[in-house]
Amino acid sequence: MSIKPTVELPFERPPEIELIRSLARGVKLTAKQRKLLQQQEEQAITGDEAFIIKKADDWLYLPPDQNPAGDMLFGDLWFKGELCILFADTNAGKSILAVQLGDAISRGEGLGDMPVQQQPQPVLYFDFELSAAQFAKRYTGPDGQMHRFSPNFYRVIINPAASRERKFASYHDYLINSFENIIVSTGSRTIIIDNITALRSSTESTAAAVKLMRSLNHIKNHWGLSILVLAHTPKRNPARPITRNDLQGSKMLMNFADSAFAIGESQSSPGLRYLKQVKQRSSGMAFSAGMVKFCRIVKQGSLLHFAFEGQGSETPHLQTQTSRQRKATDEQIHQLHAEGHSVRQIAGRLNCAQTTVFRVIKRVSS
Repeated sequence: MSIKPTVELPFERPPEIELIRSLARGVKLTAKQRKLLQQQEEQAITGDEAFIIKKADDWLYLPPDQNPAGDMLFGDLWFKGELCILFADTNAGKSILAVQLGDAISRGEGLGDMPVQQQPQPVLYFDFELSAAQFAKRYTGPDGQMHRFSPNFYRVIINPAASRERKFASYHDYLINSFENIIVSTGSRTIIIDNITALRSSTESTAAAVKLMRSLNHIKNHWGLSILVLAHTPKRNPARPITRNDLQGSKMLMNFADSAFAIGESQSSPGLRYLKQVKQRSSGMAFSAGMVKFCRIVKQGSLLHFAFEGQGSETPHLQTQTSRQRKATDEQIHQLHAEGHSVRQIAGRLNCAQTTVFRVIKRVSS
């Protein structure tokens, strides 16, 4: 009977011990060790902790399927994982663009030369602006032919017969709970809200909107969402370029946004509109004042949509104002102020920004 020689296996330390030794020596960690360290750090942090702490280097290692800038949802204007704000004046076409964009994302198709870098997926469009009849009219042709939306595109409205609100401490809590319920039930990770002012729960519209934005940012991070929020702008001076300050409650709302863009209306070419970027954290500013995206609202058959027409400078499309016109406006402001009208009343009557009125009054008074 022959005796087989004993095979000695190489000694291997447990991965946890090797990780500790590598950390103590200060050597570069392997990919497997980095993953193990991340798992241990996550296990050490409970859901009750206010902060999550990691070494700065560790934040640089992202999962293979996660792009540092996020995949494009609307070219350089909106990226996956962002809370983005689209704002414009009334009747500028915010809802038309939002529906067109939501339908495109749900199909995994771009708009013109604005790419969508993800596969078809469910998109929720919360419509608090149009009635069912108004929505149907927009997407029905003169011959009665209806536009065929993607089966992944869902339009959501407030249920006037719902009675669950009384079970919550506030209307705000009821809304956020309802948002999360529908996100879970549909599996959607892309939502569009049209618009934020329609969801305010009190007369303090800005405060309510800020609270809602804070909650939307929380559920965005929790569920891994991409959110586009539509908002109105107060009266603004059409002679001045669009800025982030044109958003109602801008200083507070913009703090919660990863990106923002606006729809402007040309003062020199009737019907022409343009998209302008005013904030972007994920990449550079592709469409700022020197290079805006031109477009028009058209209806082809049953589809009401934006047709893109290239790009160029914003300046030629601003309202020109001669020195004589400015002097006449200043005199009107001074006269109305002397009659006791408030800054807001004067701005409304003369169709100019409140900041302009305040600046003229301050200059005359000094």
